[in-house]
Amino acid sequence: MTVIQPVIYQRRPRQKWLQTLQAIWRNTRALWRQFQRSILAFLLVTLVGGFIYGELHTLSGRAPIALIDRPYVMLQLMILETPYDAPAEWYLIIFWYALPAIFVFIVGNGVADFVRLFFDRSGRSDAWREALVSTYRNHVIVLGAGHVGVRVVKILREVDVDVVVIDNEPEAGVEAVLTALRVPLIREDGRIPTTLENAGLKEADAFVACTGDDNLNLYAVMRARDMNPDIRIVARVWEDEFAEQIKRFMNVQSVLSSSGLAAPAFAGLALGVEITQSVNVEDTLYSTLRLTVNSNTFLDGRDVGTLQREQVMDIVLLVRDKKVEVQPAHDVIVKAGDGLVIFAQHDRCLAIAARNHYRK
Repeated sequence: MTVIQPVIYQRRPRQKWLQTLQAIWRNTRALWRQFQRSILAFLLVTLVGGFIYGELHTLSGRAPIALIDRPYVMLQLMILETPYDAPAEWYLIIFWYALPAIFVFIVGNGVADFVRLFFDRSGRSDAWREALVSTYRNHVIVLGAGHVGVRVVKILREVDVDVVVIDNEPEAGVEAVLTALRVPLIREDGRIPTTLENAGLKEADAFVACTGDDNLNLYAVMRARDMNPDIRIVARVWEDEFAEQIKRFMNVQSVLSSSGLAAPAFAGLALGVEITQSVNVEDTLYSTLRLTVNSNTFLDGRDVGTLQREQVMDIVLLVRDKKVEVQPAHDVIVKAGDGLVIFAQHDRCLAIAARNHYRK
């Protein structure tokens, strides 16, 4: 078995303001999902109701109410601060008596959601995480927050890949680690369809099943494949023969058995590339990476020499139209659809794979 040496990863440069804006945007979308019914109801009553009230008010022979003032009149009626004496017209009286009750209903629903979100400890975290996960796109779902699962998450986060973790019984301290990594943890059974839906399976790019239970991994893989036929699946099993059967019959892109298990390999496969640990030189791990160049990425349209110099890597092979070119010339332009075999430090391989796949 290959001995995996600890690797110190360096996060790919990314502006802090961009991370902050992304976090604010996701939190705002999550808040909107939690309170959208109350907000939409309030806007409907103040804007649409205000417009109708203003028209009826003019129809009754009273002075017209400016469009900009009508929402404010609705708000006054809601909080019982009437702008003038009660009208005699029945169609205006309906607004005067109905709006306070509607306001109580809207506020009541909003307060209930607020209390559930911030004060109900049993439901707060799950509701918030599900709302937050609903904003994710092209992320990786990791089933199992054990030793291997947490290492996979850390490696993916080092290259700024969004991750969602599913584990119904995580070990003590795992949630704190995931929170520090800004990774949502869904405490549910990963074999249940609603759990996978809450994790955003239909919007995810990859599903990694790496619990220590072969049966659980197998069941979850079957469910994930059925719900999303196009998702990339990486599975962990303990038996080599079982691994081959899963890969052959269940359209699983990669299956790692215990004899070849390594968290970096899981992370690379989740990004759709093969990363092979090769040599350890002076306490630095070098790996070989095989990938297909995606369109509109930093690889597409650049020459080999520039890429090797800027990315501190060596392009060993270039595959185009089923033709293999060993050590391609520096002036060869890399194109979308080309296959590349790259040799570089392991952390560079992961960063290159992430940028190629997620177009960051």
